Amino acid sequence: MVEALRVAPEKLRRVCEFAKFDFKSTAELSALNEVIGQERAVEAVAFGIDIESPGYHIFALGPSGTGKSTTVRKFLENHAPSRQTPDEWVYVNNFSSPDKPRALKLAPGKGCELRDDMKELIKKLKTEVPQAFRSEDYQKEQENIKNQFQQKQQKILQELEKKARKEGFTVIKKPRGLLLAPVIEGEVMSPEQLNKLDKKKRKKLGEKRDKLKEDLREALYNLRKIKEKSQERIQKLDQEVVEFSVSYIVKKLKEKYADHPEVKEYLELVEKDVLDRVGEFKKLNQPDQQQPPGFFQDQREFLKNYEVNLMVDNCEQQGAPVVVESNPTYYNLLGRIEHVGKLGMMMTDFTQLKPGALHRANGGFLIVEARELLTKPFAWESLKRSLKNRQIKTESMGMEYRPVQMKTLEPEPIPLDLKVVIIGDPLLYYLLYRLDEDFQELFKVKADFSVQTDWVNETEKKYLNLIAEVCEEEQLLHFSPEGAGRMIEHCSRLAGDQRKLDIKLGDIVDLIREASYWGRKANKELVDSAAVETAINKRIYRSNRLEERQQELIEQGTILIDTDGAEPGQVNGISVLPLGDYSFGKPSRITARSFVGDGGVVNIDREIELGGPVHNKGVMILTGYLGSKFAGEAPLSLSASITFEQLYSEVEGDSASSAELYALLSSLSELPLRQDLAVTGSVNQRGQIQAIGGVNEKIEGFFKSCENCGLTGKQGVIIPESNVENLMLNNRVTEAINRGEFNLYAISGVTQGIELLTGKPAGERQEDGSYPEGTVFYRVQKQLIELAEKGKNFSKETED
Repeated sequence: MVEALRVAPEKLRRVCEFAKFDFKSTAELSALNEVIGQERAVEAVAFGIDIESPGYHIFALGPSGTGKSTTVRKFLENHAPSRQTPDEWVYVNNFSSPDKPRALKLAPGKGCELRDDMKELIKKLKTEVPQAFRSEDYQKEQENIKNQFQQKQQKILQELEKKARKEGFTVIKKPRGLLLAPVIEGEVMSPEQLNKLDKKKRKKLGEKRDKLKEDLREALYNLRKIKEKSQERIQKLDQEVVEFSVSYIVKKLKEKYADHPEVKEYLELVEKDVLDRVGEFKKLNQPDQQQPPGFFQDQREFLKNYEVNLMVDNCEQQGAPVVVESNPTYYNLLGRIEHVGKLGMMMTDFTQLKPGALHRANGGFLIVEARELLTKPFAWESLKRSLKNRQIKTESMGMEYRPVQMKTLEPEPIPLDLKVVIIGDPLLYYLLYRLDEDFQELFKVKADFSVQTDWVNETEKKYLNLIAEVCEEEQLLHFSPEGAGRMIEHCSRLAGDQRKLDIKLGDIVDLIREASYWGRKANKELVDSAAVETAINKRIYRSNRLEERQQELIEQGTILIDTDGAEPGQVNGISVLPLGDYSFGKPSRITARSFVGDGGVVNIDREIELGGPVHNKGVMILTGYLGSKFAGEAPLSLSASITFEQLYSEVEGDSASSAELYALLSSLSELPLRQDLAVTGSVNQRGQIQAIGGVNEKIEGFFKSCENCGLTGKQGVIIPESNVENLMLNNRVTEAINRGEFNLYAISGVTQGIELLTGKPAGERQEDGSYPEGTVFYRVQKQLIELAEKGKNFSKETED
């Protein structure tokens, strides 16, 4: 029977048949041009980017290292060139409301052209308009208008002076206007002379002055009228000069952008604003006036109103853009409004609007990390709002939460049409799906990345292409067929399954690099299996300090683990300790004690709250198994305790439930259990042994303890039969088993395990419910009956 349960040597690990590879070096192979083992996720991504209905954005989920980001990015980059290049967007000045800049859409490349054309327009306005004002024709025409004004002005003043002289007055020019003054003998009368006149003469002079005042008012009116007409003529002349300089340029631009009505409308507004600013253009022809200290204002500042702020530049873009935003803050997503210090204040205008990732990815694809997005203030909410409203609204962060609202820009929102791909782990996806209603409506496509793929010939070829690609790109040593085969075997070990290969590409690529390093250190031309093995062992050595310390404590006897002999109620269990990037098996002593009472099976670890819920469930199952086996005719009456010895941290998982059952059966039957065997496997109420995790680490962990204490050829591990397909043991263990120095047994039921541990038959229930004499279950049943009788007698004596 023992031999029937022994695991055959060929089942200890799966060996890659590298002899069938038709190359001598991976340098002969082509690079990998597809994704390994992610057909489901790739199909989901393809569906998400092709469907045009709203809300079909993508969440790519999977454990770290599965290549989610790389796979999604490469897939989108390969797909993007076949899509239409998106339009460009620019912000321009809103001449009627400067605090509300206008957004204009242009065909790809046209936004860059409009920006450059407006720069050229500003350049010409700076040079040609001042030149026109300095031209001889303009100066003559302006001088002519001024001369005509002066002549008419002189004529009116002469007529007024003539009338005044006739009445004994003269007209005097003062800064505040024209004054009438009496004259005597050709000289203006002084106040003393005026006072010496008698009352009658002064009255007469007053009457004449009143009469002349009407003429003076009329003259002043005519002078103002002439001056206004003169100024109007000069202004009209100035407008004609500016219009002559700008109309031709604007006309050419309107013809160039005839297919863009909004741009034509904007150019008309530009032309109108230029003509309205004739005075400011005229100042460009004058030297800058001396400014007070600390005060600076460029006379050409107003020309910024004609600039074009290119927010989305697709001039060089071929197809749809793919934007990866590694720091998805609020401003990095939606853009920002910058300010500059001017005149002691912080000023801004439409030229200070800066684009965000949504602007750059508009019409294409945006990739962000979920954890980064969710930890940035306002970023997640703003992204959802943009996707729901399908527009990008650039504004200062948290405007709605400010107690005092400050005047700032309110740029016109830009329509948004893109696909967002969020990369994250499964926990974040399921939390968002459950707690955020918007998430369900916006991210309807789940791209679920796997960590394993089937180990078949086609997958082997892809792994070989991956090795070739990494070696070629990073100038590493290429692999021999033997070295490549060892890499594939290690991928199966990482997957924990002979039928599967691990596809955590980050770990695999790291091992390729490290194997190349050790190959070079050994002066090898190609990476062989020895170099790969060295890389694996060195990686383990860098991480297994705590494991070695654990084994030292076992060897010294500080941690009590027996690897030979036999003891009743005591068995070796094995647990797995994960330490981040490394996990190892740790043997533990499990003991059980039974005695009179009706307290049932007590898990000491549970009582002191060191047992996790799954572990506690496993212990409770033991009561169900005992009841089905031994309480068919009478109730089960016993008290028993089970515990992990020398354990000071939480116990979780049910992989030790079979070992706990064996210890309990041993305590009840008083049969000793072999201490040179360790046990792992969970058990159900029917006595079936179920698969567990970390089987390779557990076997290797107990093997190290036995190796340190001395191999006897009898030591070994009992595992569930359903875990045989998960075996990918290291070379030391497989070689020891092949030499007969260590043993591995696979069982499917409790009876097989108890027979291995006790060397006695378990026993089959007979028709009367009893078990054959000399079997384990016979002794257990007998002990249970005796415990029940003792308990009954004790209760009766107590009553008496």
